[in-house]
Amino acid sequence: MLSRVAERVYWQSRYLERAENTARLLSVFSTLLMDLPPRTKLGWQSLLEITGTDALFAKSERQVIERNVMRFLLVEENSVSLLNMLAMARENARTTREIMPTEAFEEINNLYWFAREKLGKGVSRGPRHELLEEIIASCQHLAGMLSGTMSHNDAFNFVRLGQYLERADMTTRIVDVGSGKLLSSMELDSSANAEPFENILWMNILRSISAYQMYRQHVKNRVNAEDVVVYLLQDEEFPRSVAYCFDKMENVVKKLPNNEKAVAQISKTLRLANRTGIGKLLESGLFQYIDDMQVQFASVHQKIAETWFLPNK
Repeated sequence: MLSRVAERVYWQSRYLERAENTARLLSVFSTLLMDLPPRTKLGWQSLLEITGTDALFAKSERQVIERNVMRFLLVEENSVSLLNMLAMARENARTTREIMPTEAFEEINNLYWFAREKLGKGVSRGPRHELLEEIIASCQHLAGMLSGTMSHNDAFNFVRLGQYLERADMTTRIVDVGSGKLLSSMELDSSANAEPFENILWMNILRSISAYQMYRQHVKNRVNAEDVVVYLLQDEEFPRSVAYCFDKMENVVKKLPNNEKAVAQISKTLRLANRTGIGKLLESGLFQYIDDMQVQFASVHQKIAETWFLPNK
């Protein structure tokens, strides 16, 4: 297949997965607003940092409050909003319509127009949860449609590469929510014990990626930071864990030609994900570890681009 087509299919998949997972991340914050005591304030700056959008938001010189941050991440005309991600997914799908089921493109198109019409209401708390759930459900429906109706050829392999890399990336970002960055930014009552808030936080993190029930079946213990982080990074059976995603990526890449450099980089990242000593990392903060993972994800993308996509000029 043409390098141009491979790249656009790959990015279409990444943007759709990014849209779904951004909706999940915003849902964590929205749910926490309801679960935490009324006097507890969330640090919205930490949400910008986790999504890597703090520098771009700072250029607007606006106050870091809930309404401004939500508008920025949901519907504004910038490179990082949820609406922009769906627009980019739609554009990449439009230019490669001939290699995917017609129904899939129609679903992507409908999702974009739904988001353009409705997503602005998500700036307010009331309708936000329902709208985000609609986005998540539509993205999941699309993933299932592509898997069930698209030939599992090279084009589909690039769909899977984009999906798994983006999913692993966002799983680490969601773990970063609970690794101390968010909890330390909460303004708690001075007499409050932080432990109950930590449990609420980790439960919402699990629920944000539909992992709560599977976690309880697997761990069979109360929700705690170490077990949650190990499960989301290292479990080989849960479809949103980093280890699972990179194991699948390794299998996909091996089906493609000239795969040596990409396989080596994916294997290196998988070894980092399976690194032991999560308990000690939690004590000192997962920040550096998560940053290292993000660097490795960027290197994986670079190897994929260098091997199979046309060079940028």
